[in-house]
Amino acid sequence: MRVLAVGAHPDDLELLCGGTLAKYAAQGHHVTMAVATNGEVGSMTLPKEEIAAVRKAEAAAAAAVIGADFVWMGYPDEFLFSREETRLAFINLMRRARPDVVIAHSPTDYHPDHRNSGQMCWDIRVMTTVPNIKTEYPVCATIPEIFYMDTIAGISFQPEQYVDISESFEAKRKMLASHKSQGGWLEAQYGMTYLEFMEHVARFRGLQCGVRYAECFQSSTTFPRWCKPSLLP
Repeated sequence: MRVLAVGAHPDDLELLCGGTLAKYAAQGHHVTMAVATNGEVGSMTLPKEEIAAVRKAEAAAAAAVIGADFVWMGYPDEFLFSREETRLAFINLMRRARPDVVIAHSPTDYHPDHRNSGQMCWDIRVMTTVPNIKTEYPVCATIPEIFYMDTIAGISFQPEQYVDISESFEAKRKMLASHKSQGGWLEAQYGMTYLEFMEHVARFRGLQCGVRYAECFQSSTTFPRWCKPSLLP
């Protein structure tokens, strides 16, 4: 299969679905990791241009851990909105990746960039197959299946499906550890150590489904839907 994961910021994918992406990759599926914004506000000390360059390199290194393709969309951090130009960019991204499965942010997550990127993934998934919408890459042959990944700390998220990431947990940890610039930022901003935070959530989700570490997902309930087995690994 071909899998596209779209995160609003550098490190979102690693934190929320990195173990699942690592599991897909280990099973031989093609994985693309896309980051919508440039992370330019994610530092207490560095100017925008400098921290954006640092975070792009970190995100590329994280994708390389599992051999995933990496796409940097470069929108301003904190100011991702749905409009014609942005929709076209998301359509082009999906046509470039040609996914069977898309993993996106939940509509209930805390951050507007998260919510907006997830909503756009849903809004444009049918548009990717429409010939009269022109982009650099050609139309997709099929409409992909979309799964929403967990929210930060699991708040307002009711899991529907779990993925056992016990065997891919160390790959997830290594992916997230690539984002070294965020250690000090998250400690200063939220009083959290990001690797420890990630492990707590993975252990909690694992406890819910009877494994050591897990990640969880929801599928959309709106049209069109497919009656077929889950495409999660």
